[in-house]
Order: sequence, then C-alpha cells, then structure tokens
Amino acid sequence: MFVMPVHDPAKPLAQCYDEDLELAVQCEETGFTDFWVGEHHSSTVENIVMPEVFLAKVLGMTRTIRVGAAPVCLPYHHPVHVASRLAFLDHLSHGRLNVCFGPGAIPTDLEVYGIDPTETGAYVAEAIVMILKIWTTDPPYELHGKYWNICLQKTIDLEMGMGTLHKPLQQPYPPIFVPSINRASRGLHAAAARGFHPISHHMIHTNVLIDQWRTYEAGAESAGRTASPGDWCVSRNIFVADSTKEARQLARTNSLGACIEYIIELTRRTSPTGLSMWKRDDKMDDDECNLDYFMDQVIIAGDPDTVTAKLLELREQIGAFGTLVLVAHDWDDRNHWMRSLDLFAKEVVPAFNQSVGAMG
Repeated sequence: MFVMPVHDPAKPLAQCYDEDLELAVQCEETGFTDFWVGEHHSSTVENIVMPEVFLAKVLGMTRTIRVGAAPVCLPYHHPVHVASRLAFLDHLSHGRLNVCFGPGAIPTDLEVYGIDPTETGAYVAEAIVMILKIWTTDPPYELHGKYWNICLQKTIDLEMGMGTLHKPLQQPYPPIFVPSINRASRGLHAAAARGFHPISHHMIHTNVLIDQWRTYEAGAESAGRTASPGDWCVSRNIFVADSTKEARQLARTNSLGACIEYIIELTRRTSPTGLSMWKRDDKMDDDECNLDYFMDQVIIAGDPDTVTAKLLELREQIGAFGTLVLVAHDWDDRNHWMRSLDLFAKEVVPAFNQSVGAMG
C-alpha cells in the first residue's frame, strides 16, 4: 500500500493521520506486506512532512508489515542525516525498513529548500553515493561533491565512542527502491545497474510500463546482472465493490477520481513537459488526457472477478512482476474504502495468485 497521501484540505490534519494509521493496521491484518508513505513539505493536499516519524508510530501499532518512505526526497536533506536516521529506524523496526530514494516533485517544496528543479537528479545521484559509503565503510570520511561535503576525521576518538556513524540493522543495508515515471529513464537504467528495485507510478499507461521494464533490463545487463521480474513493483489505482457498475461509478466520483484530476491539473500547471508523462503515446492530445482516459485504460475498478481479470490482463501485457502496490486515497466514504480493501484481500488476491500459479 502506498499512501501519497492525498487528503481533503478541509479535513483536520489529525484526522487525516489517524485514518492513515488505521489503514496501516488494516493492511497488516489483511495480509499486505509493505506500507509506503510519501514526503511533502508545503502542500495542504499531500500533507505528511516527515514520513519516518509517521512510520515510527506505524511500527508501534503493527508487528510484521514492512514500512518505508517513498521516496525520501534526497535534495532536501543532508546525506549524513538521511543515512543516520534511516539506520536508526531500521534498528527501531527490527529490520522492517524498506528504503526508497528519489527527488522532490512539489514546486513549492523545491523553492523553499532552494533547489533548482533541473538539478534534482544530480542531487539524488550524489546523495546516494554518500549514503551508501557511510553504510558500507567506516570513518575517516572525506567525501566531496557538488552539493555536499562530508568530513569526519580530525575529532575521531574511538576510545570515547566518538566518530562512528550508525550502520543499518539489515546488512549491508535495507532493500533500496526507486520511483519511476518516464520512458527510457536514465535514472532507472542507473538504478538497475546497482540492483535497486523499481516502483512504477500508478498513473502510467501499460505502454510505458513495458518500456520501463525494457529499460530496467538493459540497465541490469550493462552491469553484468540479470534483471529479476520479482524485483519490479507496479502501482495501480484499484477499487473493488460488489458490482462492477457500483465500483466504476464510485471510483469516478469519490476521492480516487478526485486524486487523478488533482494530479492531472498539478502536472498541467507545473511540469515543463506538460501532460506527456501520463500519455499512452506521443500522438495523444492533452484534451484526451482526462479522467475518462484513466478510467478506461489505467484505473482498475470492478467486482472481484472483474478486478482479478484486469490484473491478469495487465500481467499478460507487461510480463511478470513481483509486487502490486495499491494507492491509498482519502476516506471520503470509510465504509466503501474498507469494503474495497476487504474484497481485494479476501477475493481478488487469492484468485489472482491461484491463476498465476496455474500458469506456472
């Protein structure tokens, strides 16, 4: 489960967070393996500022589900701070931590931290190198980059316990994931070479998913690795109801549909390339990139049999993948959202897994 989050700005913050915490508990109880939370600093809609703090509370309310920030927005944080706090959280979780590294996306977040939007990829690449160096080697450190410098050598006193940066519990470090939106992404190619796990965005078309896996395979091959489909996480917006008619009507009019329209408009206003990232191909007009398009070609809504069939069709189109990541939405109607979660866990997942198992 991925909590972006996207909430109604009129809803009290404490209520938003309480509902997201309740969702985490429900996810564990219904068999979800991972719970991801996004990071945003200046949005009334996407309103979790420090996902690690939120997830620390999730850890205290659950026993088995793995947790992670998706992503940790590396341009906003010093690499030592990221490395240290994630290592701390890994121990606090007894090894239940996943790590996802990426850039920020909200323009006001970038502005308030003084980040040039054209350089976010370079920030991420530099920070990852430094974080992994901290996690896999011991001081002294003398790391110099374009954006950060890390020096730890003059004041080290091991007899007094000074001069050691903590390592994660999971060795050499927790599993590392990267978000992926675009076709032919150089970042995804580089991530594949390092063995990181891709998480494909929930609004991209099947055509783009296919391209992303080809890019990931090529990146792995460039480093002498063979890409494993089991490492691939594919995100989808899924809504299940007792009938397909009800599911489609609700998904269009509830917080799921509102979320899609919010992201479309946000992209229209802020992306240098406009809506191209959400299109199925270059021939698609902007006017076609609307809720109707997503309802017909990207969102999966229906009764359990329909949703199962759609997921099997998706797998047939893009090939095998390891993890399906559902997207959480604001509880504008708690009962219907809980019903959807229950139907998905109890009817869709067993039927899908049985069908996939039968395919060999």
